[in-house]
Amino acid sequence: MRSELFLQTSPWFILLCLLAGSAYAFFLYQPEPSWGKRLNAVLAVLRGTLVSVLCFLLLAPLVRTVQTTTDKAKVVLAVDNSQSTAAGGATALPALEEARRQLTADGYEVSIETLNADALQTELDSVKFNGTQTNLASMLSTVRSNFEGQNLTDVILLSDGIVNQGLSPAYGNYPFRVHTVAIGDTIPKRDILLRNVTANRVAYMGNEFPIQVDVVANGMAGRSTTLTLRQGGRVVATQNVVLNRDDYFQSFTFTTASNQKGVQHYTVEVGGISGESSTRNNRREVYIDIIDGREKILLLGLAPHPDIKALRSIIEQNENYELDVKLLTTASNLNEMTDKAYDLVIFHQVPDASGFGNESVRRLMAKNTPLFFILGNQSAIGAVNPLNRTMQIAANPGQFDKVTGMFNTSFQLLNLDNQRLDILAKLPPLSVPFGEYRLTPGSEVVLYQRVGSVATTKPLLAISTEGERKVAVLAGEGIWQWRQEEFALTEKQDVVDELFQKVIQLLSVKEDKRKFRVYPASAEFDAGDRVTFQTEIYNDIYEKIYGQDVRLDITDEKGKIQNYTYTYTAENPRFEISGLPEGVYKYRASATLRSGLEQVRGQFVVTDTDLEAQNTTADFGMLRELSQRTGGRFVQPNTVSSLVQIMTNNRPPDRLNSSEQMAELIQLKWLFFLLLILASLEWGLRKYSGSY
Repeated sequence: MRSELFLQTSPWFILLCLLAGSAYAFFLYQPEPSWGKRLNAVLAVLRGTLVSVLCFLLLAPLVRTVQTTTDKAKVVLAVDNSQSTAAGGATALPALEEARRQLTADGYEVSIETLNADALQTELDSVKFNGTQTNLASMLSTVRSNFEGQNLTDVILLSDGIVNQGLSPAYGNYPFRVHTVAIGDTIPKRDILLRNVTANRVAYMGNEFPIQVDVVANGMAGRSTTLTLRQGGRVVATQNVVLNRDDYFQSFTFTTASNQKGVQHYTVEVGGISGESSTRNNRREVYIDIIDGREKILLLGLAPHPDIKALRSIIEQNENYELDVKLLTTASNLNEMTDKAYDLVIFHQVPDASGFGNESVRRLMAKNTPLFFILGNQSAIGAVNPLNRTMQIAANPGQFDKVTGMFNTSFQLLNLDNQRLDILAKLPPLSVPFGEYRLTPGSEVVLYQRVGSVATTKPLLAISTEGERKVAVLAGEGIWQWRQEEFALTEKQDVVDELFQKVIQLLSVKEDKRKFRVYPASAEFDAGDRVTFQTEIYNDIYEKIYGQDVRLDITDEKGKIQNYTYTYTAENPRFEISGLPEGVYKYRASATLRSGLEQVRGQFVVTDTDLEAQNTTADFGMLRELSQRTGGRFVQPNTVSSLVQIMTNNRPPDRLNSSEQMAELIQLKWLFFLLLILASLEWGLRKYSGSY
């Protein structure tokens, strides 16, 4: 570390500081003292030094500190510790440990990374090959973020190349070389398995729904078996499977129905065949939520428009919705539309400037249904204002503005990720009416308008949930361009779709007036995860109250009941249960309130998808491609020593990092103590000598 002193004034002022300190000491200690001349000189020096330093500090001198550190070359040993690598991984760990020892001796800093990013690994001996899924791209991305800006040059990846979660790591961009150590068997085993089971997550009571099963077999030509669909131990249907070739693949479809409401548990199983390597992958569980009704949504537009198609695509992703799309300019019978009961009505450019749909709007408004107004160039702004109590617009006729969206981080009604919503600034602008915007009391802004790079306080999307009717207003058209541009940027349409899906869900959902609520944090949990219950208890004016004892009964599919009791507190409103095996569970929660005994019921699912058993054939081709793309080498455990030798012979130099800091001299803490010592020493000597 190196420090330098800089003056912001002429160096000649230092002489003035010394002169001021000397003059102060001279006039203070010039009279004949009662103590000796030697002590008098010491006291004069102390006082002169103190005053000179204080005067020097008034010149505001600066100190520049330059600190240089050495960033050694780093290597990460990335271990694929999934279940599929258990046999080969345990055998290869000694070779990896020897590589670690040699690299450390050569001056590398060596770290260990596994698929479980939350668990810090410091020793290879402590690595357990028990991972239930393999996402190599995520592991390498974690390494990249953890060592961002550091001198990480190489990653040695021990893996069989099997990926069952996330993207293939071969197509990622990494600022380091990835050397792959291949383990496992690339020869397909004699086996029959269920590769995929596809079914609707939601079905409607009484309606038929398909369950599609992909059966894969290798080395089983000439054999036959049975594919069975069961529900609760009862055989629903069977199909014969004739394996007519060694590399067998065939899709089978079961069509069934259920008259029971709630989550139904189905089991698909293919009969085992003698000689197959494993029967773990012969069985798959399917959970389908059977519901007895959909929420009905009406999308009423003025005329054909790309926004209407975009909204239709967004809404139809949720199978709990039944969508009717009507256009005023082409609909033949509007009376059927206005006579039908809806849970939400979306108006696109309705009411319009021509007044064509005013009668239909009036009849729909009379039903007190939640409304979502989407304005456009054909909207009659003056007619929209009295129909909604969310956003009032004093627009100039025929004048429009181009704006992008900016998320209101204070909006708490929806659980939205404001970092993901930053992409709205990159999307094409919407066309909105030009004029003055005013929010009515009780309304909240979801999106503000951004004109170019200038953020405004004008609302773009606002919502009101108070009162008898929920109302939302989007002040512009062009949603379809948002979806297209997001796909062009990210190859997904998640952000825009999620935003409108949650707004529509907030508008259409029926308000829950219960004072006692207990519900799982998710409808589906993975086996091994903690099942979390959220509790809410309210008084008569819907203020949260605490301190109540809650009884929770969990019933599995066999009728076995587990009882739990906990106290609902503000510090911990959640209750967690661990160790539940796979299956459908029903729960009943009860608590005694002032109004008496309150109860709530529901259900949730615990799933255990054995991904590691679905594919056990090592993929060395992917590992070779990953190494080639990053400039690394592809080796096997018995040749790891040659890789280490190459890395040792071509060790990159350590990197020097310098940081510079400029600060005023007066900010140095030691200077305060120096001045304190000078003043205290002078005062102590004077007092000891009989003076003050």
